[in-house]
Amino acid sequence: SVKYDRYDLRDTPLVTIDGADARDFDDAVYCEPSGDGWLLLVAIADVSHYVKPRTALDDEAQNRGTSVYFPNRVVPMLPEKLSNGLCSLNPGVDRLCVVCEMHVSKTGILGEAEFYEAVMRSAARLTYREVEGILVRKDPRLRKKREKILPDLENLFDMYKALVGSRNKRGAIDFDLPEVKMQFGSDGRVANIVPYERGQSNRLIEECMIAANIQAARFLAKHRMPALYRVHQGAAEDRLESLREFLAALGLKLSGGLTPKPTDFSQLLKKVAARPDAELIEMVMLRSMTQAVYQPQNIGHFGLALSEYAHFTSPIRRYPDLLVHRAIRHIVRGGEKRSYHYSESDTEKLGILCSAYERRADDATRDALDWLKTEFMQDKIGEEFDGMISGVTDFGLFVRLKDLQIEGLVHVSALSSDYYQHDAVHHRLYGERNGMEYRLTDPIRIRVIRASLEDKKIDFEPVGGPKRKSKPKSTSKTYHKKKTQKGKPQNRTRKRRR
Repeated sequence: SVKYDRYDLRDTPLVTIDGADARDFDDAVYCEPSGDGWLLLVAIADVSHYVKPRTALDDEAQNRGTSVYFPNRVVPMLPEKLSNGLCSLNPGVDRLCVVCEMHVSKTGILGEAEFYEAVMRSAARLTYREVEGILVRKDPRLRKKREKILPDLENLFDMYKALVGSRNKRGAIDFDLPEVKMQFGSDGRVANIVPYERGQSNRLIEECMIAANIQAARFLAKHRMPALYRVHQGAAEDRLESLREFLAALGLKLSGGLTPKPTDFSQLLKKVAARPDAELIEMVMLRSMTQAVYQPQNIGHFGLALSEYAHFTSPIRRYPDLLVHRAIRHIVRGGEKRSYHYSESDTEKLGILCSAYERRADDATRDALDWLKTEFMQDKIGEEFDGMISGVTDFGLFVRLKDLQIEGLVHVSALSSDYYQHDAVHHRLYGERNGMEYRLTDPIRIRVIRASLEDKKIDFEPVGGPKRKSKPKSTSKTYHKKKTQKGKPQNRTRKRRR
């Protein structure tokens, strides 16, 4: 047989585990005991079989760079006949895939790995909620329903725990910021915004995908192929200084001096986990980080505390993953570097493009979320909510609403009548005469007074005053006055707000 014949995995009970509303399934997993650990198979849809380089289909995928996931719709990178059809690992049908088969030790250390092309038939389409019920809540009804694959799922769960132990040991940073899910009514408007929690089943799949991505990066580096790595440099120097000032105002400190390591960040996250302002601290720490990018130079991934990392697991929705698949296929089929249809220069340019397209997609998603949140608040004018001060500026306070993850502005003119000074060092506004203080992370009750779709801005006013009085410490020279001598609100411009 020729060296690129496909393995037949149709009798191997690979399963997909995704969200209940997922439509494209690009990864499947299977695990069994092996030696002093486990054998893990991560099968990924073989998009590279259908999307050939320098074709019209490939050009369009490259121009899009990524699928864009809005709360109520998806703009796919590939045509739906591929993303939801031929390439999707739907249950009970034959599908082409590229497999990363690896050994995982009892301590979660990744051993040898092999990549190969295969044909598979998904044994089940599982949801995160269902797997959570089977493995965490031990629901007897669900376990009975999936009894044929129950031992495999138990193996996966045991292996996942080992991977988490290894992750914690190396000091990977785990930002666990709260997420929300928008529920839409029949009219297409947001009917409700509810908290969304990632369970153990979500994390199980994440760890399997991270393991496969590590192995892909190692495989490409070993064969010195021109390819894109997913790299992350950590905290920028200027942002690191601002982060330290922010933490100092809260009585906290980031270890590591001028060059903190991932373990320094992860230890601080553990330390603040039980604080009521933990969410805000995590958000500020996350914002201190540079954005991960795609490039052919492998410099590691700071956030995951890894020396090598690539994106291999989502070729249906990310163009860099498709490029990684092409490089792996070329190696698996016996190709040499000189005959590969991408040069180092090509991958350099593609890395810049893919990184830019990712930012474009993130911006579009964020813009849509801001619009939908503002629309949701339009019929909440006059209602009161509990929130937390998430930002302090010379023109007012940013407040994040509890559970909804919606942020709005309390303009300085809406505060109790006084001259307010902005203390940038201690992240607070305080009244010169009455000494009333509004400080970062303080709880605050607000009333919604404006929600404008035109500029996607939401305005609040405080309900009652702050509970704290404080004597001035070191301050800036910026003063703000609530009222004029005639007692009328000043006509302040809002252009400086955000």
